[in-house]
Amino acid sequence: MELVNWFNELLAGNLIFTPQTLGYYWNGVVTTTQLVFLSLLVGLVMAVPLSILRGSKHRWIKLPIYAYTYVFRGTPLLIQLYIIYYGVVFVDGIQQTFLWPLLREAFYPALIAFTLNTAAYTTEIFHGAIKATARGEIEAARAYGMSDRMMMRRIILPSAFRRALPAYGNEVIFMLHASAIASVVTLMDITGAARFVYARYYAPFEAFLFAAAIYLCLTFAILYFFRFLERRLLAHLRPQN
Repeated sequence: MELVNWFNELLAGNLIFTPQTLGYYWNGVVTTTQLVFLSLLVGLVMAVPLSILRGSKHRWIKLPIYAYTYVFRGTPLLIQLYIIYYGVVFVDGIQQTFLWPLLREAFYPALIAFTLNTAAYTTEIFHGAIKATARGEIEAARAYGMSDRMMMRRIILPSAFRRALPAYGNEVIFMLHASAIASVVTLMDITGAARFVYARYYAPFEAFLFAAAIYLCLTFAILYFFRFLERRLLAHLRPQN
């Protein structure tokens, strides 16, 4: 009798994953991928100049950047998302501007919050990698007659990118996992799809375990990609047989 009940429960659980519910999960994967990819891309573009300016000798340049990274790394991403998503409504005149059709959608406030957060972390990652540049490399570049701009472009940044690659790979994975909170602002990402399936079929284990499996597959894909990059870019550090 217990075996029959177990088989019936298993069959009922399998009925959850219909073409319709799998379509919800697929749309969630697309939304999550777009959100994470765009936030990382824009955050990386922001972080490169900010990490360079972060090491400036002028306090009026580096202190605002330090304050920005300190605030966004020292506060929860969920709070930042709430402030941007709910707070934008109270900005005077925002509803009469051309930005309102975008900002009233959940995707773009989430994109802004994720971008600002990952840009802060990436700035500190690259700043630390730039500071770790060997002094011999800088002296050799100056002896060769390179200007500061050329030295930064040809020597310091490529070397810093290679050193920062493992830490930045972790940041990409953290952003993927952090994207699960986007569903709290009605965004139908992977977690949002799981919550919808759970609410419809009252099957929390099946709904959220399937979402966890999707996140796990995406994480392994990211790990494989960064391992590939590390093998290519750090090949000169491997011992030669």
